[in-house]
Amino acid sequence: MVHARLAEEYPEAGCALDHGNAFELLVATILSAQTTDARVNMVTPTLFARYPTAQDLATADPAEVEDIIRSTGFYKNKTRSVIGMATALVERHGGEVPGAMADLVALPGVGRKTANVVRSVALGLPGLPVDTHVMRLSRLLGLTAETDPVRIEQELNPMVPAAERGLLSLRLILHGRRVCVARRPRCEDCVLADVCPSCRLPASDTRYSNTGQ
Repeated sequence: MVHARLAEEYPEAGCALDHGNAFELLVATILSAQTTDARVNMVTPTLFARYPTAQDLATADPAEVEDIIRSTGFYKNKTRSVIGMATALVERHGGEVPGAMADLVALPGVGRKTANVVRSVALGLPGLPVDTHVMRLSRLLGLTAETDPVRIEQELNPMVPAAERGLLSLRLILHGRRVCVARRPRCEDCVLADVCPSCRLPASDTRYSNTGQ
């Protein structure tokens, strides 16, 4: 029910990070920590033109990378992460991005959320990234009572077909940004109002009849 309605509401859901391949998405996702996708998209064209492959980035001058990505914030840590990640790709995987979760999270700077982004968006593999929007909305909707991202992922996974897990995440993120905003949720405009236990509107004001989740 939840995903079906979100699919109707956000048929255009897609990754907001500009990328041309799995390596570029991996780098961009690492850079997206504590900043906006729009900001990352401003620096990655220059970064990828200078370092188009893992081999190129692995041997990069850290000072040059720092200068390119400075505006994304935490640029020193991010530089260490992307260069370390690229080095590990070269040494362990021949410069190619692996698909296995265990291999991805073993790379410097790559956590489970980043790994799931790359798996679901770039590699066509099952993956449900759990960010702050997914955590908040899944709890508000009563889909989970967990607070740990991994446990939330494990509870959400069986609710949709494996191939649609990434789309569920993307649509929850869009809904969290556009309608169910953290400080002032617009319940009156929410397509999930009647099935949301956290809805602030009386049942008579919801858009749909109460049909459950």
